[in-house]
Amino acid sequence: MRLFGSSGTRGVVGDGLTPEFVLRIAKAAGTAWETDRAVVARDTRTTGEMLTNAAVSGLESVGVDVDRLGPTPTPSAVRYAGDRARPAIVITASHNPPEYNGVKLVGADGVELAVEDLETIESHVLAEDFATAAWDEVGESRRIEGANREYVSDLLDAVDREAIADADLTVALDPGHGAGALTSPEFFRRLGCDVVTVNANPDGHFPGRESEPVEENLADLKSLVRAADADVGIAHDGDADRAIFVDERGEFVAGEASLAALAAAELGPGDTTVAAVNVSQRLVDVCDAVGADLELTPIGATNIITRIRELTAEGGSVPIAGEGNGGIFFPEYRLVRDGAYVGAKFLELVAEGPVSDLIEPYTAYENVRINLPYDEEAELDAMLDAAAHFADAADAEPNTIDGYRLDYGDAWVLVRPSGTEPKVRVYAEAKEGTRAKELAERAAAALRDAVEATC
Repeated sequence: MRLFGSSGTRGVVGDGLTPEFVLRIAKAAGTAWETDRAVVARDTRTTGEMLTNAAVSGLESVGVDVDRLGPTPTPSAVRYAGDRARPAIVITASHNPPEYNGVKLVGADGVELAVEDLETIESHVLAEDFATAAWDEVGESRRIEGANREYVSDLLDAVDREAIADADLTVALDPGHGAGALTSPEFFRRLGCDVVTVNANPDGHFPGRESEPVEENLADLKSLVRAADADVGIAHDGDADRAIFVDERGEFVAGEASLAALAAAELGPGDTTVAAVNVSQRLVDVCDAVGADLELTPIGATNIITRIRELTAEGGSVPIAGEGNGGIFFPEYRLVRDGAYVGAKFLELVAEGPVSDLIEPYTAYENVRINLPYDEEAELDAMLDAAAHFADAADAEPNTIDGYRLDYGDAWVLVRPSGTEPKVRVYAEAKEGTRAKELAERAAAALRDAVEATC
C-alpha cells in the first residue's frame, strides 16, 4: 500500500500530511463505507483539531453524518464506534513526535480496518473517486460527550477489580501528556489503586517527555516509582494504545518481558498467539513451554489484526497477541490495543507478587534497536539493497516476511524500514548484551556505508 503503512498513515504536518490530504482520505472512506453516520476522534496533538475539521468536512461532503468525540484514547474511540456499529476516523500519530499526526481507520465492528479494506479506500484516494453529495444531502456533525466515561466503565467491568483492590497497590502513571491522561488516572483509581502521576496533563507539545514509552524517555516515571514507593509504573504513548512498565525498584521492564509474562498467564495447549517478525525469543519460550502455537506477521497492528481475524474465523483460539512495544491485544475482550486494559491485566498479576519476580523468568535476553533516518528515497533504496546483500552473505537463512530477519540460535537480528517514520530500523536480541549490540552494529554499519556511497 502506498498510503497506509503498518498502522495507518502518518507524517509531519504541513510536510506530507496536510488538511487537504486528510480531507481526501475522509471522502474516500465515506465513499467506500456503506453508512450514513461515522465517528471522528483525535489524540491531544496540537494539530488534532485542525485535521479533525478536515476529516469531518470530507465525510460530510459525501453525505455522511459525524459524531465528533474530541480528544479520546484510540481504544475509547474504537469502543464507541464498535458499540454503535459506526466506522471511525481517528486522528493520531500514536508514539511519534509532536510535529507528526496521522489517520487511523476503524470499521463499524470496532476493529481497525484490514489490509484489503484499506486498499479499497486507498484506491478511491488515488483515483479521486468520491461520491460527492448534492448541496441538500451533505452530512451534519454533532459533538458527543461521555465517550471516555463509557470507556472507563467498560474497562472496570472487564477486569478483576476485587483482586486488584485487595492488593492495595500504588501505581505510578505516566500518560506522556497524551489522550490517556483523560482516562487512565481515573480508571486506576477506581480499580482501588493509590495513583500518583507525572506528565498527566494533556498537552500536544509533549513537554515532559517524548511520546514513545521507551526506556530513555521514562526517567521521570522511574524516579516517581522510587519516590512514591510504588508497586509498579505504567507508561502510555500518545493515543494510549500501549502500556510499558517499570518495576517496584524503579527499573525499566522490557516490553518483550511484560508480553511474555502476560502470555504465560493466558496461553494454553492448542492456543495460538500472533506476533510480528521482530518477536522476542521470550515469547517463543512461553509458547514452547505451554504447547501454544506462534504465528508471525509483518510488523504493525494492521497486519496482526488481519491474521487474528483469519485465525478466529477458522475456529482458532487467540487469547493474546501483540508486539514487544507495549501494544498488546486481548481479542476475547476487544480486538484493539488498549494500554489501560493491558495495564490492568498486568496489575492482576502484580497482585500476586512483585513485578521483579513476575518478569524474572523473562529477563535472560537483551535487546538493541538502532534507528537509521534517511532524507531521500535514494538513501532508503541504498540501505534496503545493503540489507539484502547483508542477509545473503550471512550464516543464517533470512526470514523475509518483513525486511530481513536472521536467526543464529543464540541470537537474531532484523533490518526493516519503518512503516510510520522515514527510518530503517535494526533490531537485535541475544542472551548477552554485547552479542546483541555486535549484531545490530554490524548490520547498521553495512547500511551506513551504503548511504555514504550514494553521497
